[in-house]
Amino acid sequence: MMFCVMMKPSSFLMLTTLILVVVWFFSSPGAADAAENGVVPWGSQRSVLEGSNGGNSTSLVLAKDRTHRKDPLEDLKYYTGGWNISNDHYIASVLYTGSTLFLIAAFWFVAFGIFLLLVSMYVCCCRRRRYGYSRFAYVLSLILLTVFTIAAIIGSVILYTGQEKFHDSTKSTLDYVLGQADSTVSNLKNVSNYLTAAKKVGVDQVFLPQDVQNNIDKVNNMIVSASDALESATNQNKDDIFRYLDAVRLILIIVAAVMLALAFLGFLLSISGLQFLVYILVVIGWILIAITFILCGIFLVLHNVMGDTCVAMNEWVNNPTAHTALDHIIPCVDPATAQEALSQSEEVTFQMVRLVNGIIANISNVNLPPNARPLYYNQSGPLVPLLCNPYNADKTDRTCATGEVDLSNATQVWRNYKCQVSSNNICTTVGRLTPGMYDQMSGAVNVSYGLYHYGPFLTNLVDCTFVRETFTTIHKDHCPDLRRYSRWVYIGLAMVSDAVMLSLILWVLYARERRHRKYTKLVDATSAQTSFESK
Repeated sequence: MMFCVMMKPSSFLMLTTLILVVVWFFSSPGAADAAENGVVPWGSQRSVLEGSNGGNSTSLVLAKDRTHRKDPLEDLKYYTGGWNISNDHYIASVLYTGSTLFLIAAFWFVAFGIFLLLVSMYVCCCRRRRYGYSRFAYVLSLILLTVFTIAAIIGSVILYTGQEKFHDSTKSTLDYVLGQADSTVSNLKNVSNYLTAAKKVGVDQVFLPQDVQNNIDKVNNMIVSASDALESATNQNKDDIFRYLDAVRLILIIVAAVMLALAFLGFLLSISGLQFLVYILVVIGWILIAITFILCGIFLVLHNVMGDTCVAMNEWVNNPTAHTALDHIIPCVDPATAQEALSQSEEVTFQMVRLVNGIIANISNVNLPPNARPLYYNQSGPLVPLLCNPYNADKTDRTCATGEVDLSNATQVWRNYKCQVSSNNICTTVGRLTPGMYDQMSGAVNVSYGLYHYGPFLTNLVDCTFVRETFTTIHKDHCPDLRRYSRWVYIGLAMVSDAVMLSLILWVLYARERRHRKYTKLVDATSAQTSFESK
């Protein structure tokens, strides 16, 4: 029976794609212990679970077209392995999508750093030459500086809006996944509670067979292990995940605010002629622009990983029987394995209903003589209807026979067959069930109904219907926003980086032209005055 859920925290997943957080919730360090108890961990290969049936499955390359990218580990040959976060070539190929921005950041940092160094050496070591003044260059640099400052402001607004929406959509996705995990934990604990109660339920001192009780212990241990592992994984990692998410949000807010302030302040200082402060901003901007280009590359990679993951999840949902790169993370079992996982809960339900019906048929509905104590308790009146067993002896679904009561309303129907009893537990009114028997039978019905009610949940859990439904919801309701707003973020970062970079260059050019203009006007004024005095 497969219930154990393993947890292997992955910093790569947390930093690159939070929509796979559901994967984390189906893994845990206790795999070895769980396997010793007969539990097949969700982190094991599906081929092991399928056994001899594995040969009938086909392989599927997830997101094959979307991940067709150059692989730097293979001399820039195209990667063809599809989505696979455990494949170094996939990771390298998706990181390569941000290489242009990383190279721009490196080139900018080195080239402009050398430029600043040369300018500083020239200013310190060489005599200043007198330059002419170009009105066209002065006006053009001012216009371009204004345009790029406005572009930087627009980019900062896009970046801030994008990060806010990206944070909200990512948080919404995580809340959904955490809700699914919490729901699973709650359902597993409910099943465990019903199984525990089944061992204690007895009607008229008749209990479940010992072999069934032993099987309950075995199955219950598996379920408790699974629910504890899943709950522990959720509690241990959700705070870290949200902390990473908040940290990313804070970094982007700071970047948007600082770059906006830098562009605006640089513009004001440039047109004010405060050259010394402008040069300080140039040095600060030189470093910040390189950092922003790197962040832009990181978010471009993140955007591509999210897109790959969304496509991969959708293809996996549409091809649940094929071998894929998701198998080692979320392996699914075949129907035979799923049926085996349910057999014990079905057996308990079957035996519990059989026990109750045995009491009804052999004691409650039999008119025994007074000397047949303790089976005799003056039972009389209409016969108590039998309880409908939802399963046949071979555990196939069974249709209720005429006159049988369903698990859902048996306690209400049987209430009409209760009698009042004396101090020695003998019926003093018409009826075939003493209050004690009724309570015991009601307890048995509640346990049986609970196990029967959670049967579909167990099936969905072990055959991956639960995961497929989760992935379908993520792909349909969450992926569009995640991809859209991650694109907004890297577009905003790119706009801010480019605009501030060009603005920074124009700060220097405009400051130069302004200085030359001032110098030219001063020279012209001096020449005019000298000419006037000579006359």
